[in-house]
Amino acid sequence: MNLLKKPVVLLIIGMTFFSCNKKETAFPDPLITNRDTTINLATDFFNYANNGWFKKNPISSTDSNNGIMRTVIDTINGQIKSICEKSANDQSAVKGSNKQKIGDFYASGMDTIAIEKAGISPLNSEIKKINEIKDVSGLVNSIAHLQTVGADPAFSFYVSQDDKISTKYALFFVQGGLGMGQRDFYLETDKRNTEIRKAYQSHLKTMMRFMGEEESTAAKSAATILKLETELAKASRKLELLRDPVKNYNKLSVAQFNTLSPNIDWKKVIPLLGVKNADSIIVGQPEFFKALDKTLKNYSIEEWKTYLKWNLVNSYASYLNAAIEKQNFKFYSTVMNGVSTQKPRWKRVVENTDQYLGDLVGQVYVSDYMPKGVKEKLLEIGNNIRDVFASHIKKLDWMSEATKQKALFKLSKIVMKLGYPDKWKDMSQLSIDRKSYCGNVMQAKIWDYNYMINKFGKPVDRNEWVMQPQTYNAYYNPSNNEIVIPACNIIVPGYEGRMPDDAILYGVIGGSFFGHEITHGFDDQGSQYDEKGNLNNWWTAEDLKKFKAKTKLIVSQYNKFAILGKNVNGDATQGENIADLGGVVMGYEAFQKTEQYKKNEKINGQTPDQRYFLAYAYSWMVNRRDESKINQITTDVHAPEQFRVNGPLSNIPEFYKAFNVKKGDKMYQPDSLRVVIW
Repeated sequence: MNLLKKPVVLLIIGMTFFSCNKKETAFPDPLITNRDTTINLATDFFNYANNGWFKKNPISSTDSNNGIMRTVIDTINGQIKSICEKSANDQSAVKGSNKQKIGDFYASGMDTIAIEKAGISPLNSEIKKINEIKDVSGLVNSIAHLQTVGADPAFSFYVSQDDKISTKYALFFVQGGLGMGQRDFYLETDKRNTEIRKAYQSHLKTMMRFMGEEESTAAKSAATILKLETELAKASRKLELLRDPVKNYNKLSVAQFNTLSPNIDWKKVIPLLGVKNADSIIVGQPEFFKALDKTLKNYSIEEWKTYLKWNLVNSYASYLNAAIEKQNFKFYSTVMNGVSTQKPRWKRVVENTDQYLGDLVGQVYVSDYMPKGVKEKLLEIGNNIRDVFASHIKKLDWMSEATKQKALFKLSKIVMKLGYPDKWKDMSQLSIDRKSYCGNVMQAKIWDYNYMINKFGKPVDRNEWVMQPQTYNAYYNPSNNEIVIPACNIIVPGYEGRMPDDAILYGVIGGSFFGHEITHGFDDQGSQYDEKGNLNNWWTAEDLKKFKAKTKLIVSQYNKFAILGKNVNGDATQGENIADLGGVVMGYEAFQKTEQYKKNEKINGQTPDQRYFLAYAYSWMVNRRDESKINQITTDVHAPEQFRVNGPLSNIPEFYKAFNVKKGDKMYQPDSLRVVIW
């Protein structure tokens, strides 16, 4: 995952860190049993490698997808459940301790009697403040205040490193405020999006009824909210346009921001956001704030109040009474992703406990579940991949020596944060009790907001992690020029308690973790940042021109992929596609240096090359519901998993040789269309 300010979730496979070179295995081998040999691998290698597993493991009614990721996450959640239950049942837990906070948060989420009794009352004080708004000035002040208590009306705001001065924190104002998240859901006129809008308006009406409005008033409110959000959507940039760090970096003085949106007195609003002494801000999409400024006057105060109350309740719907929670699930899970059944309550509460108390849970998780030596093994693999990447840069035939030296220098400066942080966040000021689940979530959101705000004006903490060791994910942060790969108990389904061979080790963690994340430093976005994490062009003009021609080729390649009649957005996904291609290539070459590869012995009838490419396909073994597939193509900067396998492999001659893929096969790309970047 390329972390550009706000992370986009990319789940990557965890790994058990062993290696072994046995010729035959006494246990079932997933690389054998997962296959569907009725499928022509030269036509669709992803389903050839994985469809045998899909046939035996249908998607649960509680999930939008199933596969290796779901399996690992379920394992992790089971471990976190144990942590939560032990904490909740520990009568000796000292007030203010990690154990007390984890236990009370979990217990409050499981107390459905108290949650039902409370209804919407945990939000009453905030709703009262919204009802007291009398004019535009009060409206703007309320929008600012709601940002500080866990809602996100009208726009998005955060503190992060300045893209051009990575040693300083800056204030970022970007487009936002959409209940459906993505502009296309409001504006596209195809059948699917038209149906979603109709379902959304029905959802809004039902939610307004739960909030106390009469039938006719609720219908009117729903129409108002949809119309107002559509106005914001019209002013929002498309997904692919949000990926240009230069065009989304517009530094203004506060006075200039006032001129851009005169109905908002930013000199007063910014202090209400908790920020003092701000002399400049970074506006991601100036045209959005111009449109927002007009919208403040084009809709009445009463209409805006309706929208604000909806935004607040929508932000907390998952933590309120059953009627609201189920309706929230019905739209966002069933309509949007095809999930028909809610997960058991314990799973929902475990996931939320981990989400809001992640660093507290993580400390117990590392102590109880992470094997010794994880950091050391991760570092070994990471350094092997980095060495391969350096070798590739030196051999590039399209890059000048001057640019190569700068690329190599940036590569050498990439920081690898592995396993778990050396220093945990201090959450001592967060107060948690068993009285109110929604109240606990609000306190956690407020704590998190204040933690972010308190960074402003202070030195950048380059040791900070933005995810926990139990988070099944990884990222590259261009502002720190770093990759972060959590431990996640290092699980490979099918290899519990035994050693996978090096082909699996490098196919999964070498390619899908290290190779992928390091390549993000040199994708279409990451390549615009220097070794210090500053947005700064280090390319010669000629080299940059050649690089863009290569990225244009991968965009064209992915634009041709389609699922259910909807094409992949090659522009929006190009960074991840570049990283996938770089990752599988780097992982393969690192694997070539292992003893298993050098001996060239078969395991269960498979050559080292065949096992490596099957292992890479295994790392993306995910089957999705149709609704989830369409939602993914619409909202995600990652291509569907099928193309995260077939796309990169169709560019690799060694894959052709390993599986006898020939000219004319669907998985074969002619030389003129084959993408070779790094």
